[in-house]
Amino acid sequence: MSPSRDPFRRSQLAIGALFFALGFQYATWVSRVPALKARLDLGEAQIGLLLMTCGIGAAVSFPLVAVLMRRFGSRLLSVLSALALGVVLLALSVVPNYPLTLLVLFCDGVAVGCLNVAMNAQGAALEARFERTTMSRLHATFSAGSLLAALLASGVNAFTGTLAVHFGLAAVLLAVLVLAARPGLLADGPAETAPEETAPEQTVPGEGAVGEGAAGEGKKPRRRFALPVAATLWMGLAMVFGTVTEGAMNDWSALYLKDVVHAGAGLAPLGIAVVSVMMVCARIFADGWRTRFGDGRIVRTGSLLGGLGLALALLVGGVVPTLLGFACVGLGVAAVTPCVYVAAARQGSDALSLVAAMGTTGLLAGPAVIGFIAGGTSLVWGMAAVAASAAVVSLCATRISWPQPQAAAPRLVPEAG
Repeated sequence: MSPSRDPFRRSQLAIGALFFALGFQYATWVSRVPALKARLDLGEAQIGLLLMTCGIGAAVSFPLVAVLMRRFGSRLLSVLSALALGVVLLALSVVPNYPLTLLVLFCDGVAVGCLNVAMNAQGAALEARFERTTMSRLHATFSAGSLLAALLASGVNAFTGTLAVHFGLAAVLLAVLVLAARPGLLADGPAETAPEETAPEQTVPGEGAVGEGAAGEGKKPRRRFALPVAATLWMGLAMVFGTVTEGAMNDWSALYLKDVVHAGAGLAPLGIAVVSVMMVCARIFADGWRTRFGDGRIVRTGSLLGGLGLALALLVGGVVPTLLGFACVGLGVAAVTPCVYVAAARQGSDALSLVAAMGTTGLLAGPAVIGFIAGGTSLVWGMAAVAASAAVVSLCATRISWPQPQAAAPRLVPEAG
């Protein structure tokens, strides 16, 4: 069955396009930071603040995202925020000074926060609607978007160093991708039409459905923001320590190989490569593991594998054991973020928004915390803190109510006669 006739595949491709778009947009502007630095005549500290501003915008966007999710729903919010990311690229190509660049990147962080929550709500709804696991593959498309953006940046740079040409082309590609994906996105409520007319309507988790009394008038009941319950906080903590592990491995693995293990200049970058490749491969296959073993077991076992593997690598030392330890981290934590997003979406849009914001905070603050630990002791202890973070994820996972494993849908066999 072609994707156009398969409701699940159609929506999977559409939602995957959102994940792809986020990875593509982020890698597009990050790949041109040197050009921004040269054009605005910035120093290293200013570049550091520039990068941090985007993360701050995403981290503080939680209250706004929760309100927008309730008001517009995940389908409309995902489209608008993805298009806004294209506008950010256009603004970055012409912004005249450093303060305005900070403002643009803060807005970029807010748009990232909106898209992050909305697209994960769509992914969770897709799993709930068709009772099939897919979130890990959706997260893998984020990495594919980053890869394509890097290749595009390299290709455009070979012809011109002008930011306006590069970012303008990227913005057009983003707009075309998002608008093409919009018809396949899942509807948020009974008032909207599902991607396939023959498919039953599915409400995205966390979005208001028509209820009693006032529902007869076709209006969604208003909900006020409530303080997060303990279950949501455990999900948030799992997300924080999971993203701390991811971010720290990306930022510190090469330096650890060079300064501690004394790997050669050609081998040092392999740390990031090993972690990234293992994460992408694991996310491609993780949905099958989730169906067979369940999200809870995958998160508990995987994060424990990552923590123990890295800890053993730190104790043994050497290039090969270290790379094997890094591979354990990439394999073990790959499914943490997708699984926690699914669990949070089952609690509603407010819980999903909070968990996403906490994850962004961990991704932003984690590498800096590891740096403080390394500065006060040594990088070995800093990486030991990364191993401990992965183990903490496993502990948090024991306190989360995970969805039951989803059995594969039975095939319909025509009756004889």
